[in-house]
Amino acid sequence: MDLKNWIRDIPDYPQPGVLFRDLTPLWKAPEAFSYAVNSLVDKYRDAPIDAVAGIESRGFMFGVPIALGLGLPFVPLRKENKLPPEVVGVDFELEYGAGHMEIRTDALKQGDSVLVVDDLLATGGTAAAAALLIERLGAQVLAMAFVVELAALNGRAVLKDHEVHSLVTY
Repeated sequence: MDLKNWIRDIPDYPQPGVLFRDLTPLWKAPEAFSYAVNSLVDKYRDAPIDAVAGIESRGFMFGVPIALGLGLPFVPLRKENKLPPEVVGVDFELEYGAGHMEIRTDALKQGDSVLVVDDLLATGGTAAAAALLIERLGAQVLAMAFVVELAALNGRAVLKDHEVHSLVTY
């Protein structure tokens, strides 16, 4: 299945010069959404993973069903002040701004192996921040999975210490 058929391009959003890859048509098409989720579940079914971590907010859309499909816990990586204490956080740079991400201190335990999931890999800053949070808890990132990768933004190079898998590359 060619998932690009369910990904819409929106020029100059959220600011001039940005070509936004909109996945809402994919979520609206159960066969395409199911295909994307099941492709990632199949990829990691036999991997030694203890938890799936999803990056807020679109990473939740894929991370939760992937965690369920793998029979694993889901760990949310959230924006500032969205999780109850105790949390650890990290500031990071985005393609067009800055962000702050947090994880609960009891979300993972020392030595856990984690699959990080998000909808899109662009510059890699958000995913690198997710890895840093996971590692601060003493866990390790086994792999990072994305539905879409924007290869021209070279996010894979930022994540060079991690296995990176994407379903669609632009």
